[in-house]
Amino acid sequence: MSEILKVPTMAEYMAEGKQPEVLFWVGCSGSFDDRAKKITKAFVKLLYKANVDFAVLGTEESCTGDPAKRAGNEFLFQMQAVTNIEVMNGYGIKKVVTACPHCFNTIKNEYAALGGSYEVVHHTQFLKSLLDDGRLTIEGGQFKGKRITFHDPCYLGRANNVYEAPRELIRKLDVELVEMRKCKKNGLCCGAGGAQMFKEPEPGNKDVNIERTEQALETKPDIIAAGCPFCNTMMTDGVKNKEKEESIAVMDIAELIANAQDL
Repeated sequence: MSEILKVPTMAEYMAEGKQPEVLFWVGCSGSFDDRAKKITKAFVKLLYKANVDFAVLGTEESCTGDPAKRAGNEFLFQMQAVTNIEVMNGYGIKKVVTACPHCFNTIKNEYAALGGSYEVVHHTQFLKSLLDDGRLTIEGGQFKGKRITFHDPCYLGRANNVYEAPRELIRKLDVELVEMRKCKKNGLCCGAGGAQMFKEPEPGNKDVNIERTEQALETKPDIIAAGCPFCNTMMTDGVKNKEKEESIAVMDIAELIANAQDL
């Protein structure tokens, strides 16, 4: 039986007349996808370990509208965005952290034009700030000496120039960080962005996630680290396609840090 994590909601905070340090935006994937739920739980455990005062919107959180916008349905995007903005503004939200680069990019860069201006950080940036402030410590633990390669999510890397925060966290685990030949500004998409996550790929010679997985496998990693639930799914599928799932793990950075400390 999985453990129960008590996560406070903004409604509960409002009822007590309190405001949390940060709103944790869970996202659709982190809420409903069984694999991504593990990332959510790992991050929540780290927030508790660092004594971060946080809350979630719970049932009041809706999709950011990213898939609708990328698929070309601007009307649906604006409907979803405005609904979320009204809820967040109603609670006086100032700072948002999310483990999904799609949510991160959309709330950070596209909500302001619709009346939603917030300080938005990716969970790797937030964890790095907790580390820098001495609120969180990171030890190598079970990952010490492992070879880890990091796949840059498009909406974290090329869209928002966040490259160092995830890598700095990985290095703190006393591991060997090995870069793919296509990384950082030259990183290759996992194949799930632009709402492609929700449809079958067009006919072609090779799926994008297989190409990207092959690039990761060239580094002979023990672990492929990700910072996005979509990327996690696509790289996991790629590893399974290559029948390497017994020897190579695909893990979110929050999971790496939480597992290293037996949380």
